[in-house]
Amino acid sequence: MMKRLMLFFALLCGVALPAYAHKPSDSYLSLEVQGERITGQWDIALRDLDFAIGLDQDGDGKLTWDEIRTRHAAIAAYALERLGIATDQGACRIDTDQQLVDNHTDGAYSVLRFHAACPGPVTALTINYQLFADLDPQHKGLLRLTRDGATSTAIFDPAHARQTLSLTSPDRWQQFGAYVKDGVWHIWIGYDHILFLLSLLLPAVMLGVRGTPSASLRESFIDVLKVVTAFTLAHSLTLTLASLSLISLPSRWVESAIAASVVLAALNNIYPLFRGRRPVAAFGFGLIHGFGFASVLIDLGLPQGALLSSLFGFNLGVEIGQLCIVVAFLPLAFALRGTWFYRRLLTGGSAVIALVAVVWLAERAFDLKLISA
Repeated sequence: MMKRLMLFFALLCGVALPAYAHKPSDSYLSLEVQGERITGQWDIALRDLDFAIGLDQDGDGKLTWDEIRTRHAAIAAYALERLGIATDQGACRIDTDQQLVDNHTDGAYSVLRFHAACPGPVTALTINYQLFADLDPQHKGLLRLTRDGATSTAIFDPAHARQTLSLTSPDRWQQFGAYVKDGVWHIWIGYDHILFLLSLLLPAVMLGVRGTPSASLRESFIDVLKVVTAFTLAHSLTLTLASLSLISLPSRWVESAIAASVVLAALNNIYPLFRGRRPVAAFGFGLIHGFGFASVLIDLGLPQGALLSSLFGFNLGVEIGQLCIVVAFLPLAFALRGTWFYRRLLTGGSAVIALVAVVWLAERAFDLKLISA
């Protein structure tokens, strides 16, 4: 019994311990092939560059245009040293054209525009992506590759830093699989999404009279199914609408609302706010969480054809990641439902989740740095 208690405590706290819960570190690399020449644009978050090479020269926690401009050469050198582009005939020479600043859904990005000259016609590209590999193992580079109006995509991370992409016959299944895996990973490191889901699932095995343990696993399973289905339908809806640019909300509003949803879902386990309507709450808050999921695809700016397959793959990955959490949670929670530990976890654990989410809410609403990395 003690081992099961420790395992369940690790399951809950393992996702609660990491302090940050904002959008993961991503960069957006766009390449357009024209004969033997490639024009590129690389959008890299200023917060990541500041951490890597130091942009905030006066240390006041704010970046000015002058501070960024004086570091243009350093930014270009740092980034391009970590990007390799080659064809079957050899390496392509990369030169910087221009540097700008642009706003994405999660903040300001350095926009590095460049061109690459390749030794011969480009039919396939081998890309070696090493940006932030030594600093952030969770960083991902999202690639959009275009030639003659056809677009293909790829996702780079330290485990898949070198990839070869065919321009004549792109591997659509490989691209689809990459977005499925990214969707799984996105939910697994989205600690706010996980804590929201766990807060809604904790009472599922305590559905007896006056909150006593459930009599059957079937009863708990049906309750979990209702909650997860409502959450899935809602976030799939807004993920699709936002990714297709049919609805757009400011990132700070979305992230703040997600934090607020975690607070309310956790407090519901201490004092019943939803009065037995957890599936309804899951659907309502799931609409907000969908906008958070969509930020990755929105910032990549994919054309309609490539967007639809990427959108489906990413959403499928989110559902798979979510299902894995439910499958790990429910049997263990049901086994522990009658113990003192679980009763304390339901209230005490929910109080801790609510406290962490309140801090997230303050950080996001007022642009503060309290516990986030």
